[in-house]
Amino acid sequence: MFTRVVVFASPQEVADTVAHKFLERVVDLLGSRDEVQVCLTGGGTADLVYERFADLAAEAKLDLGRLHLWWGDERFVAATDPDRNSLQALSRLGRTLPIQSARIHMMAARDGRADPHDCASEYAAELGDTHFDLTFLGMGPDGHVASIFPGHPSFDATSRAVIGVTESPKPPSERISLTIPTLNRSDEIWFIVTGTGKADALLRVLEGDESLPASHAHGQQATYWFVDQAVASKLPARYVCPL
Repeated sequence: MFTRVVVFASPQEVADTVAHKFLERVVDLLGSRDEVQVCLTGGGTADLVYERFADLAAEAKLDLGRLHLWWGDERFVAATDPDRNSLQALSRLGRTLPIQSARIHMMAARDGRADPHDCASEYAAELGDTHFDLTFLGMGPDGHVASIFPGHPSFDATSRAVIGVTESPKPPSERISLTIPTLNRSDEIWFIVTGTGKADALLRVLEGDESLPASHAHGQQATYWFVDQAVASKLPARYVCPL
């Protein structure tokens, strides 16, 4: 297992490179197994990745019939709410890709549902013992990942694979999230992090500050941090590696 930090000039360059690397990884995985399990994240730079990946996959005529998509967390809002991570991702991936609904594993929306905790249990049942080939993660300025926040009950130790989150420090207040151990059921974790406001958190994570949830997220084979120069501005040179 190793961790590698790769720095790019801008968020767009991060997105372009990660999209190409994502395509290469999916093609490689599809050549060696029946199904591929990918866990997605939300966020502006991640959405740029999905936008570019959709174009690249269409050009490559990639058959995604064996690709399963999961989500690391979701806002517990209406299905049509633009804040939903799954809506943002699928609106981009679905532009050019024939994605099969049986392989799209979205977390429940609020519509007709009152309790994110019950919905979390349902998602855990659907997830079962799924092991991810690749998990995408972002990170907040406070070092949170998915909807696991520092100093919040969502960060408490639990045996649950998926949790409902209430009174979130970041709106909306109700969410559903995979737990850290579930996120870590992944061969590789790819962090996509940009912006000056996250520079302090990135340094703290790489220096092993265990008070931050992001410090606990590790792929079983590799963890990549794809970052722009702004978020890497406080990193000593020893942390940065070539791709």
